[in-house]
Amino acid sequence: MVSVNSQNTAHWLSQLPQTLAGLRAVDDRWRQYRHGETPVPQVASIATEALPSVDWDVVVSGGTLGIMIGATLAQRGWRVAVLERGTLRGRDQEWNISRQELQELVELDLLSPAELATAIATEYSPARIQFGESEPVWVDGVLNIGVDPVYLLEVLKQKFLAAGGTLVEQTAFQQAIVHPNGVAVKTTTETYQARLLIDAMGHFSPLVQQARQGQTPDGVCLVVGTCAAGYSANDTGDLIYSFTPIRQQCQYFWEAFPARDGRTTYLFTYLDIHPDRVGLEALFDEYWELLPDYQQIALAELDIKRALFGFFPCYRESPLQYPWGRMLPVGDSSGSQSPLSFGGFGAMIRHLARLTTGLDEALREDCLSAEALSWLQPYQPNLSVTWLFQESMRVGMNQHLPPEHINRLLGTIFGDMAALGEATLKPFLRDVVQFPALAKTLLSTSVKHPALVAQILPQVGVGAIARWLPHYGALAGYAALQPLFKAASPLTAALSAEQQYRYHRWLDALQYGTGSDYKGMP
Repeated sequence: MVSVNSQNTAHWLSQLPQTLAGLRAVDDRWRQYRHGETPVPQVASIATEALPSVDWDVVVSGGTLGIMIGATLAQRGWRVAVLERGTLRGRDQEWNISRQELQELVELDLLSPAELATAIATEYSPARIQFGESEPVWVDGVLNIGVDPVYLLEVLKQKFLAAGGTLVEQTAFQQAIVHPNGVAVKTTTETYQARLLIDAMGHFSPLVQQARQGQTPDGVCLVVGTCAAGYSANDTGDLIYSFTPIRQQCQYFWEAFPARDGRTTYLFTYLDIHPDRVGLEALFDEYWELLPDYQQIALAELDIKRALFGFFPCYRESPLQYPWGRMLPVGDSSGSQSPLSFGGFGAMIRHLARLTTGLDEALREDCLSAEALSWLQPYQPNLSVTWLFQESMRVGMNQHLPPEHINRLLGTIFGDMAALGEATLKPFLRDVVQFPALAKTLLSTSVKHPALVAQILPQVGVGAIARWLPHYGALAGYAALQPLFKAASPLTAALSAEQQYRYHRWLDALQYGTGSDYKGMP
């Protein structure tokens, strides 16, 4: 067995081709973020003259998740091209989601029931939530399905092509020029002239970077992990688990999922952007040191199949709205998931029906200006209120907290949520916050544990509470407005097509902004 030291990451990852070099490349980008050295590309511009012709209704840049929206729009009859810089093929590592969420792909006619069953590589139950010495909470039906991305993307690709879509692989986005009648999308091979460009290129999309203009992320989630064979116990999972006190000014959390060829374990932590924050390779060193205690296994007993790593910047000003017309960010590009989530697959599926319907209407009514498209990525208070949760789960670089403070805090809050029942706990675990559940949790914790609640203020600061309160109020307001706007639907028949578009987007904003889209089935 290799001794635990600073060479562990280099040792273990050297067995996986190109993985160590990939880790160090991502680590260098993380260093650039910490030191404010991230370049701001200039890839989007505006031209005054009209395009001589427009050949496509929609060009989607980024095929891994973009193929989903591309397929639903192609099925509605729009001329769609999906651009992928490499080969459109899923990775070997499963994507975890719940069965109910995955069912959305069947409802959108992207998968048949038989294809859905084939796409499921693993299924387990239950999953654990535990912090320090607190009592564990066990739940079913949350991230308990492992989807085979290779099979899923191949099926989606074939559905897209069968609907008349065009897939262009080995073609990277380079530039977008917005004209009065369309957008010219320049790639490494040719130019595509479309009415609309959908950006599905992810967190580090050059369009996102230009729109953010070097803005410092308000928070970051660092993740490292592996999928390995050799674990003797592999029939349950961990949604979030912590067994160590604060280390290196970080609270470490773990996830674990059974996988088709082993067990996937992640170590993750939430951070602010400070130059002295831990790097990804150093965090991987911590992973190797702690994994044997976490899973009760010696490293030498493991057969490591894959390494997993990344950092996920998140911004309070999300979902992102582009300043240019005829371009829309979706998925990770838009930041449509909460700052607690570091996977865009679930968020993309959650918003897929809403985006498909909204884009179909926007294309039909030519509502493609920057202002009109902003209604497709509206403010959602149920995402914004979760910032306080992230801030309570991290430690400032120069902050002094009792070593078990975060474990005690989270153990108490999740214990109170569990006591209130699945209707309170499960939506939150699926990245959905609803006002009644949040209000009941806050009231329960405040009444039962006033001293612990009082400790949150000095940890997160007055500014964080002041930023949070308007979002909490907006969540309550949206919850009150939603039934009123829905009841007014019969009165909107006399509205113009553009006014109807805006009204429908308001209904979407109220539904998704309050978490009312959540389907409370296991």
